[in-house]
Amino acid sequence: MSGQRNIRLLLADVDGTLVTKDKVLTAAAKAAARELLHAGIALAVTSGRPPRGMSMLIQPLALQGAIAGFNGGVLVNPDLSVIESHTLDPATATQTLKLILDGGLDAWVYTEDEWLIRDPDAPHVAREAWTVKFDAKVVASFTDAHLAHAVKIVGISDDLDLVAACERVAQNALGEKASAARSQPYYLDVTHPEANKGRVVATLSRRLGIPPEQIATIGDMPNDVLMFRKSGFSIAMGNSSDEVKAQASAVTDSNENEGFAKAVRKLVLVEPSRHDQNLQDR
Repeated sequence: MSGQRNIRLLLADVDGTLVTKDKVLTAAAKAAARELLHAGIALAVTSGRPPRGMSMLIQPLALQGAIAGFNGGVLVNPDLSVIESHTLDPATATQTLKLILDGGLDAWVYTEDEWLIRDPDAPHVAREAWTVKFDAKVVASFTDAHLAHAVKIVGISDDLDLVAACERVAQNALGEKASAARSQPYYLDVTHPEANKGRVVATLSRRLGIPPEQIATIGDMPNDVLMFRKSGFSIAMGNSSDEVKAQASAVTDSNENEGFAKAVRKLVLVEPSRHDQNLQDR
């Protein structure tokens, strides 16, 4: 049983949460997923990754429901068949690309089934390909046809202050036309306004018939705060910033120290107490 919280679904971020910094899904994380299943608590995942970039998690985590890629831009079944997709308005996609490039960041464009880049040697391309287990398609430029099918546009830079500044510019300039939030300190993700992790909570609540107050969420980045706000109980990873931790119901250990597994066992699967709000360094 999940105790007084009556949690029926745990929605987890992937990078920085479910996997280590080397993108390893540990034995303890897999075991925790099985314990959730045995307790009758559903596990779902959401990430800025494309759906096919999460396919390696489906079997080890015994995922049975919708998988929310692109921060909710595309929801798929475990066989990767599409449930629903949210593409950016073409004019908004064009505006997004311009402000990212004008801001000094590199840009990637994702469609429902392709990852488009201009320079295969640009920062983070090789690492991202290794993470998601497929290669990008190199194009000379992003065309109107590409932008007409964009589900996510990413701004990339190793100047982390520049990425944070571009996030603020994008949020102010795009307003309600798009969701703009950092999924990593070096990635700014821009998606359809309904493609954010807060909307993922609402969508899963509707699809599964589980009230939001019976949904727990766990993550580490600013874009995870959106799902924290929509769920009944939220858990920040120990590797989160203080800003993210301050907006969660509880804090677990880091992704390098089995934070996900500890959160499942000490916060989700047990009766809550006044002692369980911070699991770091335990």
